[in-house]
Amino acid sequence: MSDTNSQATEVQDTDGVQDVMKKYDKESNFRVLKGFAARIISAIAIVFSCFQLYTAVFGVLDAMIQRSIHLSFGLCLVYLLYPTSKKWARDKMHALDLGLAVLGAAVPMYIITNYQQLVQRSGSVTPLDMVIGVIGVLLVIEAARRVVGLPIIIIATVFMIYALVGPYIPGKLAHRGVAVDTLVGHLFFTTEGVFGIPLGVSSTFIFLFILFGAFLEKTGLGQFFIDLANSIAGRSVGGPAKVAVLSSGLMGTVSGSSVANVVGTGSFTIPMMKKLGYKPEFAGAVEAAASTGGQLMPPIMGAAAFLMSEITDIPYVRIIGAAVIPALLYYFGVWAGVHFEAKKNGLRGLTKEELPNLKEIFFKRGYLIIPLVGIVWLLVTGYTPMLAAFYAIILSIASAILGWFAPLPIAIILFGFALIKPMLGFVGPVSAPGALKYFTEVTPLGMLALLGIVMLVAELLHKRGRISPREVISGLESGARGALGVLTATACAGIIIGVVTLTGLGLKLGSVLVDAANGNLLLTLAFTMVTSIILGMGVPTTANYIITSTIAAPAIIMLLSAKAGLTTGAILPISIILPAHMFAFYFGIIADITPPVALAAFAGAGIAKGNPMKTGVNATKLAIAAFLVP
Repeated sequence: MSDTNSQATEVQDTDGVQDVMKKYDKESNFRVLKGFAARIISAIAIVFSCFQLYTAVFGVLDAMIQRSIHLSFGLCLVYLLYPTSKKWARDKMHALDLGLAVLGAAVPMYIITNYQQLVQRSGSVTPLDMVIGVIGVLLVIEAARRVVGLPIIIIATVFMIYALVGPYIPGKLAHRGVAVDTLVGHLFFTTEGVFGIPLGVSSTFIFLFILFGAFLEKTGLGQFFIDLANSIAGRSVGGPAKVAVLSSGLMGTVSGSSVANVVGTGSFTIPMMKKLGYKPEFAGAVEAAASTGGQLMPPIMGAAAFLMSEITDIPYVRIIGAAVIPALLYYFGVWAGVHFEAKKNGLRGLTKEELPNLKEIFFKRGYLIIPLVGIVWLLVTGYTPMLAAFYAIILSIASAILGWFAPLPIAIILFGFALIKPMLGFVGPVSAPGALKYFTEVTPLGMLALLGIVMLVAELLHKRGRISPREVISGLESGARGALGVLTATACAGIIIGVVTLTGLGLKLGSVLVDAANGNLLLTLAFTMVTSIILGMGVPTTANYIITSTIAAPAIIMLLSAKAGLTTGAILPISIILPAHMFAFYFGIIADITPPVALAAFAGAGIAKGNPMKTGVNATKLAIAAFLVP
């Protein structure tokens, strides 16, 4: 695979790919600093990741405290990494951003230092609380503007205005109105606003899964997936396009970002497709359609899937189980579209000489998928998502150090723990729980220490392993950086949810939607689909799902409940709740390839150097199954 690989590598290393990433993925458009400033930012990011790992092992702190620390780290890093203006240099730190970073770190800490007083005041705010609350909300909105974009802050602002002018709104959407101090107190000093469920999920599950993805990237799993897909599908009709579908689907198991997936695999697959005769617009569309489905592909779906689990109180493993068939159908549809296009245009696959050997790939690097197998097993066997992600992170490091023997230290410790656990019953009623807690906490720390010793010895003996201590530290930093987009989106979306809970807007909008559809379920679903796609054009999937789950999902649930004969206030079965939320989630993702604003398709067009709009149209055609599967 000499020519193809060298060409792809050249493309992957060019500044053009990075420019595409920065243009269509705001999270990637951060400062690149050197010297002391860079070291300070790295240190903050690493400490942030260590804090999240600590709480994964020793237990999450009180909700408000956990989320405040999470937001404090996040706001500080956002203002240090993302400049106020696009025109400002990316290699210098501006005094304004430095000041905002300090303020961003300090404001959430006010909640921690005054936690008891805030609890005792239970919602009433002092003048100082008011000032801190207003500053905090503004900091969150500005951080979201820098990392996520304008649409979400426009929506959040409209919702806040709605809360204040409720009595003046005609019709069903009217409400009695909310005083400014009540609004600020609700949004910033309760777990119903900024510090609500979305940020709570970000501060627990989502961060750890993003960190897991960062470590998998360090181990070279992405390149393994590309080579594996090449060896499996490269020789078939339209081989490179099918490689794009397969590799993007595999990458989707660990990546929750459509644009990042397009750039990661597309920088390799798109040049191959163009070389074999695919038009730029079609090559970019194939990669965009395939990469977008990544957020639907278990075991690590988009961040919104974790939110769905928390909002609906449905176990995450149940959600990924429900997502498997739609994801496979989606990719089957894209695969079929690629196949028929290749047949029509007589596009061949790659030659045997251009492809890697499947056996060689699997035996030499197949151990890299051990963490993925491990995390699925952990989730299915009942581990919490947090602990499963933590063990999976350890497995990813272990696989890079020990290869196929990666599960051995974990298996030994877990086996020992399984033997010790029954014996704890003989210890006594008081000491047994303490001993159990001790083993639960010490086990993962022991594994980390063991792996650290192995790496250190390897370094001292100058026998550098597949991953070094420096790369582990870099993984901690990358994970923290990668979490900033979700963190700011969930914090800002918390403002929207806060207004909804304060004014009852969710039920009002649900009722309006049902009335507009005249009680017709199919029409309600169509309205929800259009709403999700429109929102998804400028709002990340996470925020999109939060909005649609509070606005559109209740309407679907109302109609499904009525059809099932359930009365108001009845306990809703999962068979009603899950489809409604999955529907909103699904179409929020598809928005990434739906013109006129199709970020994943535009990123693919940027790499392929094709027309963005035509690429978006082609991507929508390829993903037509996505509009039929739900």
